Amino acid sequence: MVNSSSAQRTFDPRERLLELSQNRSVSLSALSGLIGRNASYLQQFIRKGSPRKLEESDRRKLAEFFGVDEAELGGAEENSYTQYGRRKGGGFIPIPRLPVSVSAGPGQFTGTETPFDNFGFSDRWLRDNGFDPKMLSVVTVEGDSMEPMLRAGDEVLVDRTPRLLRDGVYVVRLGDTLLIKRVASPAKERLSLLSQNVAYPPVEVALSEVEVIGRVVWKSGRI
Repeated sequence: MVNSSSAQRTFDPRERLLELSQNRSVSLSALSGLIGRNASYLQQFIRKGSPRKLEESDRRKLAEFFGVDEAELGGAEENSYTQYGRRKGGGFIPIPRLPVSVSAGPGQFTGTETPFDNFGFSDRWLRDNGFDPKMLSVVTVEGDSMEPMLRAGDEVLVDRTPRLLRDGVYVVRLGDTLLIKRVASPAKERLSLLSQNVAYPPVEVALSEVEVIGRVVWKSGRI
């Protein structure tokens, strides 16, 4: 089933690309890097009309990144995607890998969240688990406070969909620091940030001091 909203609209590729980049808060220079072009490539495409149209490989990468029809960026209608973002006949959806470290120790924040690559996840697995691909991203674990569950270098899939907070493993922001911790259900406007490694004591914080980025729903790591 093709997304009905995209099937019923006619898009100007330049305007649509600009709209998508603004909605996703990703700069045109970062998107240019994603497709292997110089930093001003997409800026010139949008502002100056050069090139006149995107090359097929560039258009495909951008459409896969945003989870939209290639037709929205000037491609043929047959290169369409389902409501979950996959091309007809395909079976995997690209989920962005971010150059962000979430600390399982002292805490670290890189300050940049421009994707550098993607992981391909089965569209059926995402549907079966009720995940919206647009709300997913992959980040890297640092430190040892979540061992043995999570080790330094593991990558985790974070679901940023707003949901009722319940016990589980989350990425949270405390000040300028991103942490990955087990979060106990809030009680009296306070949260407990718990480590798996018994060498690290629980951290008690006011609910107002913590921003919950998303719930960790999957992990990968070397054996």
